Amino acid sequence: MAGIYDYSVTRPDGTQLNLSDYEGKVMLIVNTATGCGFTPHYKPIEEMYEKYHEKGFEVIDIPCNQFAGQTPGTDEEIHEFCTLKYNTQFPQMKKSDVNGENELPLYTYLKSQKGFEGFGKSPAALMMAGLLKKIDKDYKNNPNIKWNFTKFVVDRSGNVVARFEPTADMKKVDECVASLL
Repeated sequence: MAGIYDYSVTRPDGTQLNLSDYEGKVMLIVNTATGCGFTPHYKPIEEMYEKYHEKGFEVIDIPCNQFAGQTPGTDEEIHEFCTLKYNTQFPQMKKSDVNGENELPLYTYLKSQKGFEGFGKSPAALMMAGLLKKIDKDYKNNPNIKWNFTKFVVDRSGNVVARFEPTADMKKVDECVASLL
């Protein structure tokens, strides 16, 4: 079976980012949106990037418009939004699908490594569970990405070590990343 370093993602200019270029680094791979209730996650993700990048941390930001059409802009508009509103320094990739017939092969792999384990018990988690029941009655039993800002953490050896749903506390994501550096 292929490993994480066998995959690539497309940059907005059409060139490929080979994940093998990040071998030996800790990666956070996240599907993002510019018009979502979780969009403020850009702030702590950028803070993590600034804090840990010199220690070998990379963010793979993959905008996705599959969840309630919350990323309607062009790749250029998405980049402008992120840099102006959240001062992001990490690059955004080309807007892509993370579920379904046209999903990125990278996401097929990530979901095979870490399936859905629940949203937790917070008010946001209960809201997400209620929303997902209306969209997919069987959502608890499949590995699909449920919403924007689902995060996968990859260690320096290329192992997918954690999946954080958008309802996860960003402090937990930070702790996970820090523990791998």
